[in-house]
Amino acid sequence: MLPILQPFVPHYREKFFNGIKELMPVNIYCYEVKAIVDNNFEKGDVKIIPLRKIKIGPFLFYNPFPFLKSDSQTVVLMLDMSHISTWILLLTTIFHRKKIILWGHGISVKRYIKEEQRPSIGLKYMIKLANGIWFYTEKEALIWKEKFPNLKYAALNNTISDVDEILSKALKPKNDLKNKYNITQEIVLIFAARFNSEDRRVDLLVQTIHALDQNRYGFIIIGDGRLKPDFSSYKNVYDFGGLYNNEIKAELFSIADIYFQPGWVGLSIVEAMAYGKPIFTFKRSENIKQCVEYHYIKHGTNGFTFENVDEMIEKLGAIGLEEFSLLGKQAKNYVQKNLLLNDMVKRAVELIQS
Repeated sequence: MLPILQPFVPHYREKFFNGIKELMPVNIYCYEVKAIVDNNFEKGDVKIIPLRKIKIGPFLFYNPFPFLKSDSQTVVLMLDMSHISTWILLLTTIFHRKKIILWGHGISVKRYIKEEQRPSIGLKYMIKLANGIWFYTEKEALIWKEKFPNLKYAALNNTISDVDEILSKALKPKNDLKNKYNITQEIVLIFAARFNSEDRRVDLLVQTIHALDQNRYGFIIIGDGRLKPDFSSYKNVYDFGGLYNNEIKAELFSIADIYFQPGWVGLSIVEAMAYGKPIFTFKRSENIKQCVEYHYIKHGTNGFTFENVDEMIEKLGAIGLEEFSLLGKQAKNYVQKNLLLNDMVKRAVELIQS
């Protein structure tokens, strides 16, 4: 049984792990099972095995013996410098003879601009000691490929469990759905993410709501979390809270013309692009942090990345619904070509088998 280490398994990882299980026997060990609720995730329908752990400051010790006792020659751990047990397993391969694949971003999202030019020394040694790497996207893989030309890796092209269903979903007429939800504005932007990180820059979301004509621009909000502002005073904001009903979510995305998330864009943009929505966000900078999926946004092709709110508002005024629709079609095409779940599973398994 191939052992895989994860903190927990949220709903958007469900079909990835089950897809691997269809191709080979797998045990998934999780060391933060209770954290799934604290982080506003929905639990994935995947069988997991709880794993004991001790945390001291930023450092994590998990029980390494299930990985050593496994009948699999290969184990999948996390590309995380704070995991002391992973360091121990990497440094003792001469004794236990396991092949270790590490899975991670390959870069600090918070220090992305710095590490893009000068990768982390700690990650460098982890990657050097490992037998292979599962990177989230091709961009980070290529950064490390320059450092280690013989590196064995798979760029998984991180995606979501429901991507195939979303791509095939027949969307209902927009005007009928607007009437159903009493949304009157001509242009509608949608935000669908958890309000659990200051790096999502919700302040810029609120600033944009303030700046735009409330009679012309509407905002659909999906998501909950401790940092969520009170949107009740805005007559052009339609707040649906934490929403896991896929039928309602599909209708809300059908109404929207644009997916807008100021910062920390991640897998939520894969969902939006699969629904055929262009992505509007702000350029990665020291003040605007973006996750690795930011790489999926092709400026002017399937969305736009802006310097500031004023630039975004100017662009909104310069283009109309027809161009939003074209950008959305190109966003959907990008997902169909690059972000199918079966392809993610295939890339992961091929590296294990190699």
